[in-house]
Amino acid sequence: MTEHTGKAAAGAVKCAAFWGHDGRALADFYAAALGWEVTQTFGDTAAMISDGTTTYVFYTAESFKAPKWPQDELVFHLDLAFDDVEAAQERLIGLGATKPAHQPGGKHWTVLLDPSGQPLCISAAR
Repeated sequence: MTEHTGKAAAGAVKCAAFWGHDGRALADFYAAALGWEVTQTFGDTAAMISDGTTTYVFYTAESFKAPKWPQDELVFHLDLAFDDVEAAQERLIGLGATKPAHQPGGKHWTVLLDPSGQPLCISAAR
């Protein structure tokens, strides 16, 4: 609560951060997946991507271990929307994603694993 109004202060998400074996490679993957740009790098250990309104930063974590999905609970994952899901799936696999056998989304979404082994979902934009 703010002292002046008695109302909770409004906030906004400025950036989301992700860790993996190779932060720069993950930034390159997601920039290509989304059609965004790598906007900043931090040596060889981190890189930032943005579309001008949303920003993600990807860090290298030497001790990173991808979740064993679907056995492990996920702390966080991305849902990406595309006009043509089949074309997006093919393109993402070409960029280094893999498609696990377990697909709980039926016709609603498809689970892929990014190059670090972290799940992401893709679905139709509408």
